[in-house]
Amino acid sequence: MIFNPKSFGAKADGSHDDTNAIQQAIDKAFFSGGGRIVLKNGVFLSGTIYLKSNISLEIDASACLLASPDINSYGSDTHHNRYRNEPELDRCFIFAENADNIELCGNGIINGNAEFFPNSNNIYRPMMIRFLNCRNIRLHDLRLYNSAAWTTAFLDSERIFISNIDIKNSKNYNGDGLDFDGCSHIFVSGCSIQGTDDNLCLQSSSLPVNDVHISNCSFSSVCAAIRIGLKSIGSISDVHISHCSMKNVWREGIKIECSEGGNISDINIQDITMNDVSRPIFILLNNRFEPDDLGSSLELDHIPEIGTMSDIIISDIIASDSDEMRNTHYRFDDDVMGSPKFAGIRIDAEKNHPIRNLTLRNISYKFIGGVKLSDIPNEYPEVIDKLIDCDTLSSENYYPDWSRASFMDIRNIIGLNVRNIQCFAIYPDERRGIITENVQFSDNSDNL
Repeated sequence: MIFNPKSFGAKADGSHDDTNAIQQAIDKAFFSGGGRIVLKNGVFLSGTIYLKSNISLEIDASACLLASPDINSYGSDTHHNRYRNEPELDRCFIFAENADNIELCGNGIINGNAEFFPNSNNIYRPMMIRFLNCRNIRLHDLRLYNSAAWTTAFLDSERIFISNIDIKNSKNYNGDGLDFDGCSHIFVSGCSIQGTDDNLCLQSSSLPVNDVHISNCSFSSVCAAIRIGLKSIGSISDVHISHCSMKNVWREGIKIECSEGGNISDINIQDITMNDVSRPIFILLNNRFEPDDLGSSLELDHIPEIGTMSDIIISDIIASDSDEMRNTHYRFDDDVMGSPKFAGIRIDAEKNHPIRNLTLRNISYKFIGGVKLSDIPNEYPEVIDKLIDCDTLSSENYYPDWSRASFMDIRNIIGLNVRNIQCFAIYPDERRGIITENVQFSDNSDNL
């Protein structure tokens, strides 16, 4: 059954508040056993919308669902952002909790109105979509533009199907695309994502993440394209990523971090093309808890023991730089993201907690080069176990902001298998090309 918000008083003129009319249509459909809420012909201005079970919210190609510019239009009962010290992202535009069989679709636009929520002068910047403890979610054939913060947050949910979504989120910090925390049975295909933070992120604040399938997507970010972890209180496993492209990514293309205990394992990434990506691959096993740092889970109140990372295969990667990569790249005015001395493939762990069983196969890396040894400090820090020494400066994601090798710097691995690695620099680079330290190669590995 179709429910039209205009029948409940929606004006669709872009200035009248249509929140109540849209919500009444949803509630009517819900109490009728489910239905389709169809927005057509106009701009529907709204605050927080609460989706419910067996509801399909369809934004027709003739329509735009526009987020209200007034923060008071957003409910305070939409769970919270799970990153410490970021309560300004707690509110959201479209929310569902404990719902089954929900859908967002229609070929239209959802516009987060980011211009009215700049990085400063506002306490809150609402996320666009947040689903908590939901099942059977379908998000397809939509344009998600200009979110004031993250575009999506899928929390503790399962059976999530996402396809043919175009995301553009470039106005603010925290411009994430698709974020999954504690979710399982995830299927993402045919999406295009541009943003200012992680294009696609898998993380675990508590519940495990598993059975993930990502394919045929394109990514572009002033930060990272695909991130697995950082939040790793629970486990992340059984992840399959293939046939994707990355372009103009100023930090990492593939970033895997186990930093809050837990386990990351059984990751298979293959057939990825990268053009102008500062760090094609970044993998880190460490532990951290910094109360004033935005990178720690709200659910974590202590430095965790270092977790485990194992059984990772990254294969068939083509990464190439153009002259654009001779530049230092920024996020907005002064937030440095990448530069030639920062670039390269980097894999690291605390020496007593090595990464186990890592395969790098069929990788071609054409790096811009041009770095002089005089630009690189002499001392390169180790990864420190923060439970033993919480005050020593540790090698991690944002530090150091240089690489001691031109192409690959790999430390503390048991069972490294490398096959057919080809690297060269466009401009002469004075650093060593490849550095391996405390690495045990597998029996059938090539030498580096």
